Amino acid sequence: MSAPDQWPLWEVFVRSRNGLSHKHFGSLHAPDADMALKNARDVYTRRSEGTSIWVVQSSNIVASAPDAKEVLFTPSDDKVYRHPTFYQIPDEVGHM
Repeated sequence: MSAPDQWPLWEVFVRSRNGLSHKHFGSLHAPDADMALKNARDVYTRRSEGTSIWVVQSSNIVASAPDAKEVLFTPSDDKVYRHPTFYQIPDEVGHM
């Protein structure tokens, strides 16, 4: 087995008991996915705060660059029909 400084970096996402989505909790090094999952459980959910854990090798994550913000997000601002404030909901519908 290789040394820890050569192990891949894994990103850890945990779904809390009160949440519906997974949130990034941190990163750790591990030799494989199984060990990353076990280590994530031990490090990030010691107080039983999680109901689900995802581990993703950092090298598999593709992210947008901060300077690409204008290109990615500005075009949606001119489409007001995508914003829920555009629609009028009849009173008889109640809570959605």
